[in-house]
Amino acid sequence: MYLREIKSSPALTAFVRCYRIIDFEFPNHDPIPPKAYTPRPEQCLQFFPTPTIIEYSDKGEHIRPKNGLLIGQPTVMNKRTVFKKFLSLQIVFQPGALHRLLGFSMAELTDQLIDASNFFGNGIEEVNDQLYHAKDHLEMIAIAERFMLQLIKSTVREVRAIDLMADQMLDPQHDLDWYVANAFLSHRQFDRNFIDRMGISPKAYLKVIRFNQAYRMKNFCPEMSWFNIAIACGYHDYQHLSKDYQVFTGHTPAVFFAIDSPERRLGTEEVY
Repeated sequence: MYLREIKSSPALTAFVRCYRIIDFEFPNHDPIPPKAYTPRPEQCLQFFPTPTIIEYSDKGEHIRPKNGLLIGQPTVMNKRTVFKKFLSLQIVFQPGALHRLLGFSMAELTDQLIDASNFFGNGIEEVNDQLYHAKDHLEMIAIAERFMLQLIKSTVREVRAIDLMADQMLDPQHDLDWYVANAFLSHRQFDRNFIDRMGISPKAYLKVIRFNQAYRMKNFCPEMSWFNIAIACGYHDYQHLSKDYQVFTGHTPAVFFAIDSPERRLGTEEVY
């Protein structure tokens, strides 16, 4: 199994946080459990050279990506059905970058998975085809880089202080008042501009970040107790952590951690 995050070239660091490649093939035809895809603090463009099915259980919605999906800030879990061979590349945007590229409020994309060709034209199909025929992962990154370099040519919107604050919030070291003050905005202005750029309020964003840290910490250190994970990730106590797990997954932490996954079948866990 290959699951890696790769940094962009310097020319794209203002727009691309990383490229994420997921590439695996199961050795037999045994049933494969769906992937419970939890909320994470990111907006991305994801290409699907091989088939998958994405299900939102609460919406009764099933999505079969044709080439690529533009994925707004998620706040709910979805389930992804994969098959014997799965290959995907995600372009994970820097905070605020997708707003700068598209020019409208990202609140319109929150919890949405939309055909990327609606925004970027038929070139999405060509890129997806190139990714399918790429000889290796390095060539896949080169294809994504060429696409992004072409995309940003027409972008004139600059990075603002609030974008930098949203980036720093990914590894939160301060309370919300500090980020507001360092964006040189009032609380009302900060909230309004943050929702336009990130799709959700700053408080909700920090909540997703904290949950995502706890989820990945448990995967990385399965021997850690839930209480210690809660404290390490800034929760008041286990009950506080458990409440967020219920909100984001519909399960208690222990029940959700016990759910099977494609990665676990291949002897690993998702820690990125």
